[in-house]
Amino acid sequence: QVQLVESGGGLVQPGGSLRLSCAASGNIFSINEMAWYRQASGKQRELVARISSGGSTIYAISVKGRFTISRDNAKNTVYLQMNSLKPEDTAVYYCNADVSGWQGGTLKRVDYWGKGTLVTVSS
Repeated sequence: QVQLVESGGGLVQPGGSLRLSCAASGNIFSINEMAWYRQASGKQRELVARISSGGSTIYAISVKGRFTISRDNAKNTVYLQMNSLKPEDTAVYYCNADVSGWQGGTLKRVDYWGKGTLVTVSS
């Protein structure tokens, strides 16, 4: 099993910044893609940003130019730097990781999710 623990959420004024972190621990041989998703109240969960093991990134159009995803492979951690925050960025942010781990002598890839951290952008 793998645990993903997010941190860094909170209340911030419009135009402000926050940095989210997500640390993975447990049965990890390697971590492939890592990503951040978000879910606003009454809406479906959506992809915010994704980063490959080699550092290639993709972003949702709504956050491109304002958010930056990065990772520290030595620490099994992914970050989301969020700048110029807007009220519409208010949501629960979830960490996601595609992890390879040994299970019963076989290397298996499993998708894991964190429990989420709330980001509220309001004056």
